[in-house]
Amino acid sequence: MKAVELPKSFNPADFEKSIYDFWMNKNLFIPVDNGREPFVIVIPPPNVTGILHLGHGLNNVLQDVLIRYYRMLGRPTLWVPGTDHAGIATQNVVEKMLKQKGTSRRELGREKFLEETWKVKEKHHKTIIEQLKKIGASCDWSRERFTLDEGLSRAVREVFVSLYERGLIYRDNYLINWCSNCGTAISDDEVEHYEIPGKLYHYYYPMADGSGKIEIATTRPETMLGDTAVAVHPDDRRYKNLAGRMVNLPLTGRAIPIVEDSYVNMEFGTGAVKVTPAHDQNDWEIAERHGLPKINILNPDGTLNENVPEKYRGLDVITARRRVVEDLKSDGLFIKEEDHPHQVGHCYRCNTLIEPYLSTQWFVRMKPLAEKALKVLRDGEIVFYPRKWENTYTHWLVNIKDWCISRQLWWGHRIPVWYCENCGKMTVAREDPSACSHCGGNNIRQDEDVLDTWFSSWLWPFSTLGWPDETEDLKKYFPTSALVTGYEIIFFWVARMIMAGMEFMGKAPFRDIYIHGIVRDKLGRKMSKSLGNGIDPLEIVDEFGADALKFTLVFLAAQGQDILLDKEDFRFGSKFANKIWNASRYLLMNLEGRTLLSLEEIEPEEIDRWIFHRLNEAVKRVRRGVESYRFNDAAQAVYEYFWNDFCDWYIEASKLELYSEDENRKNRAVTLLMYLLEESLRLLHPFLSFITEEIYQKLPLHEETIVTAPFPEPREDREHGEIADQFASLQELTVAVRTLRSEFTIPPSKKIKVRVKTEKDFEAKEFIKRHTDLIRLLINASELIISDEEKLTDGCIPVVGRGFEAYVHIKELIDVPREVEKLKREISNSEKEIARIQKKLLSPSFSEKAPAEVVERQRRILSEFLDKKEKLKKHVEDLQRSL
Repeated sequence: MKAVELPKSFNPADFEKSIYDFWMNKNLFIPVDNGREPFVIVIPPPNVTGILHLGHGLNNVLQDVLIRYYRMLGRPTLWVPGTDHAGIATQNVVEKMLKQKGTSRRELGREKFLEETWKVKEKHHKTIIEQLKKIGASCDWSRERFTLDEGLSRAVREVFVSLYERGLIYRDNYLINWCSNCGTAISDDEVEHYEIPGKLYHYYYPMADGSGKIEIATTRPETMLGDTAVAVHPDDRRYKNLAGRMVNLPLTGRAIPIVEDSYVNMEFGTGAVKVTPAHDQNDWEIAERHGLPKINILNPDGTLNENVPEKYRGLDVITARRRVVEDLKSDGLFIKEEDHPHQVGHCYRCNTLIEPYLSTQWFVRMKPLAEKALKVLRDGEIVFYPRKWENTYTHWLVNIKDWCISRQLWWGHRIPVWYCENCGKMTVAREDPSACSHCGGNNIRQDEDVLDTWFSSWLWPFSTLGWPDETEDLKKYFPTSALVTGYEIIFFWVARMIMAGMEFMGKAPFRDIYIHGIVRDKLGRKMSKSLGNGIDPLEIVDEFGADALKFTLVFLAAQGQDILLDKEDFRFGSKFANKIWNASRYLLMNLEGRTLLSLEEIEPEEIDRWIFHRLNEAVKRVRRGVESYRFNDAAQAVYEYFWNDFCDWYIEASKLELYSEDENRKNRAVTLLMYLLEESLRLLHPFLSFITEEIYQKLPLHEETIVTAPFPEPREDREHGEIADQFASLQELTVAVRTLRSEFTIPPSKKIKVRVKTEKDFEAKEFIKRHTDLIRLLINASELIISDEEKLTDGCIPVVGRGFEAYVHIKELIDVPREVEKLKREISNSEKEIARIQKKLLSPSFSEKAPAEVVERQRRILSEFLDKKEKLKKHVEDLQRSL
């Protein structure tokens, strides 16, 4: 047999594109129906607003591990790809682009604006798909969907009309969250609250009858222009006789009543609160209880409107606030202002301050849907990994509010409602009507608003499979198997998909919900453009390869934890891929002149039984890890097996046979190595997909592709626990001697003499004796004696292990006096470190105030230095005795 020559240098750019093209040309990502239970994932669709970030990279490599694993198990495996039209985000991108060109969407008009938006969508969509392919995502691209494509648009209409017919969608004039920058309503879940510095302003409202005045405190004095009452608590004795009386509302010429309401906190401020129903949720509820009018004082752009005195009209909120305070001072009604940091809502897209805003919008009645979504969790039909997220899910559903689904945008699913100018009634229809369904008049106009982006996304698991039609895909692949997503969209997306699945399919859309962490920088900060700490996954692919990106992220993806990394961390995955390449290259080179045997012809020796046992253990660990969504455990298992067991021990041990003069033993060794390499590549494939296919295609025995090759299975005939225990003793001896070499800087090329004294009841004694040739090879010994008898050990340094003492003759290999001086310097340095750490630990400012894990780490370091000091002192004593 001829040797197979892999390039000397590992360069993933040389083959990754051609490998992906090979997979695509063979249609390997399209599921093959074989009667078995399918494994299905729908991709969390990335927004068509830009390029993928590292969070997308993590999300998609984890999905790819699952998909490739279950595909290799022989199940029909489908990964549905697609993208989201992302209403607000995409419209913002296009509007910024138009602004740079000196125009706007209003100047273009709706039709032309949508044409421009589709162009941006196509450009970004193409980039995103190429990025997904470049990182190796094994999606079925023949089934790709877009949330605004024809099929999904029909599904959205069907759901809107169905929910309307069931009384679960309604239109109402209600207080909503308004983003003046985006020019649209957003739902409660799209508002991000965080603390900002502010002021608390105190001023008076005079009693209308001139009998006195009431002190008011607020953070937003400009909203007083929309006040319709002052509220006090019914038990507050300070205001016992004021209920029903009137106060003059400063600057407006209006009088408003004093009402009693138990919502008021008597302990806050003066116990009297201004009531602005059109601009505060709590005030809205007070107004509902007392029948108060609701005065909206804002325009859609955030300026004050015609419902305020003329001098304030057209002012933005901040300017109006300043002007109102100045005018209150002029009228002698202002008392004081004080610093008052407080929580304020911001738009999750553009970070603009959110205004509570009275507006006519469309809503989904959520309570009936939420009850079904809670039931499937209680009944065990869905499972979160990790389980802690079930509490988050439950809390949100129990406290759910109706969902505002209308958006004042142009990009999105236009609301399928038409208003008749003749009879004033509305038509809600699945198809565009030509006339009013009530009076037959054709003077109708469609609602200008579009639906919230999430209104299409919540249908994703079944709309992508063809619903509302009864398609074959829907019958075969719904419900899907698992969802992989981040915790920040449990509310926006996960819970809503479950509600939609229950409402329209009668089933939860998936069973397993794996919630992964966020990718952060080394300081624990979220990656963002503003911080300049983002990492482009495509840059990582270009520098290190797609497998390095994938393996590093998977290895770090501990369940329930965020990932902290920087660009240099991807060298870890790159080094592992390089190890796989070099090991495979070495083995394939050794095919030259060899004849491969069948495994049945080979009687395995103890070292062979050991490696098959270790492979078997790795297979079990990987399967457990992947199937329980402990990705890092699975990645660690393949890493430890391939790097440590296979490369560092078995391949090294095989050199006894590979370099022997016996041709049969060479054939035997190469055969076993090829079989092990082939199975190892199949074990590695879900985690390092490109390199495993590239090497797999070079093997003397292989199937058409590793993509559909069977994943390794645990086998009882490979269980050799006793041999594994004995081999562990051989490893301990080898590592101990190698460590001593390193401590005394004895070059690996220099041969040493070693005498091993074993304890009489040492269980691995005979095993070690049978493998002296192997140990001699591994420690590069010219002489290795194993005995349970005492012998003179002058000129030796001992190393101790479980059941043995190894004496390494090093006197003739080193300059003993010089080495003694060097060790004494190391002892001195260790003592300084010990003193420094002990002083630190004795300091109350550190031991009592530092985080517990930091203190514990210092204790561990102290213990290591103490051990090192004792070891060094023992070395000095042994060396001085040999002088």
